[in-house]
Amino acid sequence: MSSDRTETAAGTSADVVRGLYEALAKGDVEGVVARLAPEVVVDEPAQLPYGGVHHGREAFVGSVLGAMMRRAAVAITGAEVFEGPAGVVGVLTGTLTAHTTGERFALTMVEIHEVADGLVRGIDVYTKNPHELAAFFARAEAGASL
Repeated sequence: MSSDRTETAAGTSADVVRGLYEALAKGDVEGVVARLAPEVVVDEPAQLPYGGVHHGREAFVGSVLGAMMRRAAVAITGAEVFEGPAGVVGVLTGTLTAHTTGERFALTMVEIHEVADGLVRGIDVYTKNPHELAAFFARAEAGASL
């Protein structure tokens, strides 16, 4: 019987992603970075203000996490991780609260992670409603200029 589980020094590939999500939920940016390969590639939905393909940890932290956290407080309310032959799939749920307006937005994301040697090397991000999320960020940004 074969297994889809990939063992690394940090545990299974799913454990690596769970650790990434735990760090994210705590707001531990250093913990997030520690689980990412230096050359990580993160592909975010193009509709978002930080959308597109980001290369490297610094780009992810500055362009994605930084952009989100400048506009809204992020609260992760759930994280499920599944490992299979295509990689590790994570389902994140949470709430964004705009710093400027206090508006709340329920967030659901599905992410496909490529994990090797105990580090996340790639993340393809899919949101349930990217156009609505982009509109939320636009309202948060507009509230800052009032």
